[in-house]
Amino acid sequence: MNLPLHFGLLGSLEAGAIALLVGLLAYFLFHHLGRSLRWTHGHALGWASGLSVAVSAGIDMWKLFYMGIVRMESPFYARLYLATIHDPNELGTRVVLEIIGALSGVALGWVAFSSRSASGSSDPD
Repeated sequence: MNLPLHFGLLGSLEAGAIALLVGLLAYFLFHHLGRSLRWTHGHALGWASGLSVAVSAGIDMWKLFYMGIVRMESPFYARLYLATIHDPNELGTRVVLEIIGALSGVALGWVAFSSRSASGSSDPD
């Protein structure tokens, strides 16, 4: 995410809130796409979850993975790579909160849109 966020826990919470909105939007799009293609709710939930996590936390997850796998053999190269990260001290927290936010947004969208479509299409006996 290339937004001017705060540093520390506040910036991580902001990134999580943005990820929540991304998850909500992703479920909204896949819910309507799934209704036109006659998908089950599971397909819409799965695709929305995967897409929202990849969009909202993808870059930060890659940077966290890269720092854990690649051996930084020189302090110079380590400093160069750390300079590309917005807040390297809170990278792990930001990734976790982005994933939680994205999945929470999808779940919130499922609750909001599924209850409305279920109440509108229920057949009284």
